[in-house]
Amino acid sequence: MNNELLWFAEILANFFLIILAYKLFGKWGLILWIPISVIIANIQVVQTVELFGFAATLGNVVYATSFLITDILSENYGRKEANKAVWIGFFSLISMTLLMNIALLYTPLAGDDFAVKTHESTRTIFSLMPRIAFASLTAYLLSQRHDVWAFHFWKNRFPTDRQLWIRNNLSTMVSQLIDSAVFVLIAFYGVFETAILFEIFITTYFLKFIVAAADTPFVYLGKQIHKKGVFWVK
Repeated sequence: MNNELLWFAEILANFFLIILAYKLFGKWGLILWIPISVIIANIQVVQTVELFGFAATLGNVVYATSFLITDILSENYGRKEANKAVWIGFFSLISMTLLMNIALLYTPLAGDDFAVKTHESTRTIFSLMPRIAFASLTAYLLSQRHDVWAFHFWKNRFPTDRQLWIRNNLSTMVSQLIDSAVFVLIAFYGVFETAILFEIFITTYFLKFIVAAADTPFVYLGKQIHKKGVFWVK
């Protein structure tokens, strides 16, 4: 299976797991997905692959689904619950970064080659690069806060259920534009030439844009689940 097919399969797997979490645990199933998405995204991002002829890092899909969560929360439970989920994600990202970098300070067991290799592999994934960490945290907080604000801004102008796709897409696509621009500028400005910087930005946003467009049916599905109010775990 080529990378592109795997990528689309990953999108469907993420959406399926989100809906499953919602059906199982209700509102808290959605909130649970926020720390899952930001932590997994920051692990996957170290892997670089080729997608649609461009070099791309993994993690874009699962991270982009966090915007689907805040839109469903905004629609079904209001701005306060959506903002709470954003701050939970921010806290989980800081906690993971801090705790894993403390773990890296330990000295692996002498003479145990497996322990040494595991330690080095863990360092590759979790070692703190201050500029990248700051870029990730800043982009996450600005884009997610904007997404919640923008969703309710457009909801006041397009309030009907039929118009849900409008407020979902307008809020998410602009928020992901902010996320990509802020991250790329903070993380890579001065590191790469302008042309390469622009290509990284376009590629990153293009992949998130596809996820944003694909998540629209699942926002409607989330609305239907909320209306029925039947969750499997009481």
